[in-house]
Amino acid sequence: MAEIELKTAPADFRFPTTNQTRHCFTRYIEFHRCVAAKGEESGDCGKFAKYYRSLCPGEWVEKWNEQRESGTFPGPL
Repeated sequence: MAEIELKTAPADFRFPTTNQTRHCFTRYIEFHRCVAAKGEESGDCGKFAKYYRSLCPGEWVEKWNEQRESGTFPGPL
């Protein structure tokens, strides 16, 4: 019987958000915590904004922004 070599599956571009949901959500929260702590003018928060904008689908960000404005956002800000 032939030996089977196990490998991690390669990236499949049909599933762009697989395993990225938590990363996206965490970066979004980190950005808003940074802004709350240092102010909107702080350049220190820019990297977090870049991270979540590159990871998160736009629809999610829009929904989370609406939830933050209405006070119903589920995350710890």
